[in-house]
Amino acid sequence: MKENDCKITFFVVGDWVDKYGDSVKKISEAGHEIANHSNTHPHVVNLNYQKNCEQIRECCKKVEYITGKKTTLYRGPYGEYNNTVIQAAKAENHITIQWSIDSLDYTGLNEQEMKERILPNLQNGSIILMHNGTKYTASSLNGIIKEIKQKGYVIVPVSDLIYKENSSIDSNGVQHKE
Repeated sequence: MKENDCKITFFVVGDWVDKYGDSVKKISEAGHEIANHSNTHPHVVNLNYQKNCEQIRECCKKVEYITGKKTTLYRGPYGEYNNTVIQAAKAENHITIQWSIDSLDYTGLNEQEMKERILPNLQNGSIILMHNGTKYTASSLNGIIKEIKQKGYVIVPVSDLIYKENSSIDSNGVQHKE
């Protein structure tokens, strides 16, 4: 990211923050946005309202302890959303976010295969889902970012893309301007 002069959003799980707090701190200090991806990565649609709130709250506390900043964005594990998840996120002062392009990096796709999934589907406001710790993601980022920029797009943190007021989130996690 530094080489390509771009800042992005990292949706982190509280359990990962526990293990890799130094990495979370470095990511934040480098100017990237840290967002909430639950505390333990459960299937949130199977949790009640209170348990969803706890998942968001606990991860937020961990990130704030490490970075000094509260998370404000939430992406449910597995892309799961329902009204309970959305209401819990709102109660915890988080905006729910979904992605629009799945790189499928977690399936072991290589750089070229990820490019074939990402590049033809880009449009203004696209949110690309990628994961840390997958086989080819880190080594593919430089090439993918360069090609995105060559197409004329600017890569920004998610909070720079979304509506912060006068919007709603549907049960699929898609944001709509009201």
